[in-house]
Amino acid sequence: MPAKIIQLKSNEEIITCFPLMQQLRPQLDQAQFLDLVTEAIKVDRYHLFALLSKENIVSVIGFKPMTTLYYGRFIWVCDLVTHVDYRSKGYGEKLLNFTESWAKDHQYTSIALSSGMQRTDAHRFYQQKMHYGKVSYVFKKDI
Repeated sequence: MPAKIIQLKSNEEIITCFPLMQQLRPQLDQAQFLDLVTEAIKVDRYHLFALLSKENIVSVIGFKPMTTLYYGRFIWVCDLVTHVDYRSKGYGEKLLNFTESWAKDHQYTSIALSSGMQRTDAHRFYQQKMHYGKVSYVFKKDI
């Protein structure tokens, strides 16, 4: 059975990907995760998609359409994670390709994301496999 991509919209659907998302966002508990995702959907037009293989969620992507003076109309990938047992099988690539198609279908011209400094395997994936270029540093200050 081929992999399929579905959008997660309801609270029940969103919760199904929490165990996987926790591999990327271990600081969140289930209630925080659900609160943040539902707020992001309402406020920021966040979209959450899961890739299923044999009816199991093996990879998840969350993104939001944005418009800025620097990028114009673009998609910001907030979250992308593939289950540790399923990495290097093309699932992240399928979700990014799906997101590129979604962006084109909705008249967005590019995709951007940030990746933690320590995620060297992810950086190699974005640059070598998916042909993303480094265009800036992301700076953060907690307040």
